[in-house]
Amino acid sequence: MPHSAINFSEKFGRFGERWSPRIVAQMNDYHFKLVKIQGEFIWHAHPETDEVFIVLDGEMTIHLRDGDVALRAGEMFVVPRGVEHKPSATGECRMMLIEPAGTLNTGDAQSDRTAADGVWV
Repeated sequence: MPHSAINFSEKFGRFGERWSPRIVAQMNDYHFKLVKIQGEFIWHAHPETDEVFIVLDGEMTIHLRDGDVALRAGEMFVVPRGVEHKPSATGECRMMLIEPAGTLNTGDAQSDRTAADGVWV
């Protein structure tokens, strides 16, 4: 099996959809997902797991019921399990999510923003 680095720019170039995470790697039971976001997402929580947001390019805000967390490129935030949150970005933001395999992007809320799980790029 050949070994090669994962190039984020190349992977982001393979998809245009926003709010639709794509898996780029797996470590044990965790997926590393790239996602493009812009606009407002929905309020949701992940009752069974924490969720890691790492901003690679752009800026975003993670709205929490008791305050907001602003993130820029090179910054990360961990949303604790069960905490309701709503990501948003004025301009396009590219980021990586790290979460257990099988985690839906909308957590405990079903909506038209619920992306298919298990999509690799």
